[in-house]
Amino acid sequence: MKFNTALSALLVGSCAAFSPGPAGSPRASETLLFMADGRVEPLRIGTRGSPLALAQAYETRRRLQAEFPELNEDGALEICVMKTQGDMILDKSLMELGGKGLFTKELDTALLGDEVDICVHSMKDVPTWLPEGTILPCNLPREDTNDAFIYKDGSVKSIEELPDNSVIGTASLRRQAQLMAKNPTLKCVNFRGNVQTRLRKLDDGVVDATLLAIAGLKRMDMDDCATSVLDWDEMLPAVAQGAIGIQCRSDDERSQKYINALNDPDTKACVDCERAFLEALDGNCKTPIAGQARIIDGKIKFRGLIAMPDGSLKYETESEGEVEDAKEIGRKAGEKLKAEAGEKFFEMMVEMSPQQVIGQLTK
Repeated sequence: MKFNTALSALLVGSCAAFSPGPAGSPRASETLLFMADGRVEPLRIGTRGSPLALAQAYETRRRLQAEFPELNEDGALEICVMKTQGDMILDKSLMELGGKGLFTKELDTALLGDEVDICVHSMKDVPTWLPEGTILPCNLPREDTNDAFIYKDGSVKSIEELPDNSVIGTASLRRQAQLMAKNPTLKCVNFRGNVQTRLRKLDDGVVDATLLAIAGLKRMDMDDCATSVLDWDEMLPAVAQGAIGIQCRSDDERSQKYINALNDPDTKACVDCERAFLEALDGNCKTPIAGQARIIDGKIKFRGLIAMPDGSLKYETESEGEVEDAKEIGRKAGEKLKAEAGEKFFEMMVEMSPQQVIGQLTK
């Protein structure tokens, strides 16, 4: 399969998908803030600069303008792009760089320094702790959470069909562990960069296949690049995958008013459940962890797993309960797996160097 056409069409597709639409149902008009020189004081939206991050920022802008007509005024919204450490260092795995927070630290600093008013995040990149003085009260309606499987020429449709010794490009230990649990001969290699970079490497024959979140591909109108979409039995997704979160300062009532109106309660409940699971496990980037929640027939149903990086050992759990108990359900699921795996399992993960883990994955 060749991906060049999809890559060259990205900007056109993204602009069409996320350009501001007509305002939605009228709300009571809100008073815009003005600076001393009479100009509108903008609501500043902080974002990373990757095509996917920008698509998510544009989607946030579109929803704000649809919900609040006054934000359609010239200068009422401003998108502020910044680079994070995770964007700048691409030749090392996330595990070697120190894991989560690599894609949020600079945004946190800008938020606390009053350089931006809100920050738009892919929730799976957000640590379970937030810097003091910030809150994350809003999750937009969630996209499909599953992983997309992409084979170089589209001829292999599933993980099970992969030939022995196939080379898979992925920076995710979660994906690596689940892949190798199915076929220990597979070789996983570090595969970082934005979606377009990864697809270009696949097109160039660097690897045989890769996996990406289908949510990101859909947000950029690139889901036709997927060979197939994997269900949870094939590949359990990451905690908070497919969810967009919006963060602001805890004392910023203006920003809170705007983003609270965009929150999707069902998405927020599921993401809270999954993040409580991760927090209970005290997960780090050396531990393959997956966790997903869904609301079905008014109940929240959760499924989670932890594994060794080489897929040789895996612990899984399922639970369900009332939606209002989402965080407790996630916390208990995490504590259950932590007890089943035992302290030795997690001690071994902490003691492992990145080189040892990568050695297991590429042996």
